Amino acid sequence: MDQQKEQLESIKAIRSMMEQSSRFLSLSGFSGVIVGLMAIVGVMVAYAFLGLDIDQPGYYIKLMNIDGSLNYSVFRFLLIELFLLLIIALATAIFLSMRKASAKSVAIWDATAKRLVINFAVPLLTGALFCVILLHHSYIKLIIPSTILFYGLAIYNASKYTLHDIRSLGIIEILLGLAAAYYVEYALLFWGIGFGVLHIVYGLYIYFKYEK
Repeated sequence: MDQQKEQLESIKAIRSMMEQSSRFLSLSGFSGVIVGLMAIVGVMVAYAFLGLDIDQPGYYIKLMNIDGSLNYSVFRFLLIELFLLLIIALATAIFLSMRKASAKSVAIWDATAKRLVINFAVPLLTGALFCVILLHHSYIKLIIPSTILFYGLAIYNASKYTLHDIRSLGIIEILLGLAAAYYVEYALLFWGIGFGVLHIVYGLYIYFKYEK
């Protein structure tokens, strides 16, 4: 009986080792909270710059001139703001993940981390190129919904190399992106929910489940 119990314990230990070797487990839940808060602040700044209330539809009208052409000054401001937000968010996530990996004496850049980055980057870069094509054809309304949709696809695609819980986040982001494409006049609000509220919720969930 004791021998059978030891065998079961050994199998569980081996399974745990295989799980750790095949999945990147150094994602920081706290980084998700920080990224979410920054996204919410970014959306609030965007609404203030556009002169709209947060529940006011038709944000994209502010991006267009009277003659229907793109208002490059407004678009440039939003593009720079979102780009800086992305850089800060990525830097924060990488820094906190590195600190978490260092605390556990785990290598931050191994084969699993590389697979995670590749599987995350392919849908994300595809989405970025798709947004450039939308901009080229003046489909301004669909740019923000597309960022949410392809971000969700990137998370879902990369989830097999990290925590299982991340997969459901990807699915929700995908559904949110589709909803933003349908209710396009509220796409900026959906963006704030997807990149802000959901990151905070999942960041806290991961923190209390795996790090607390």
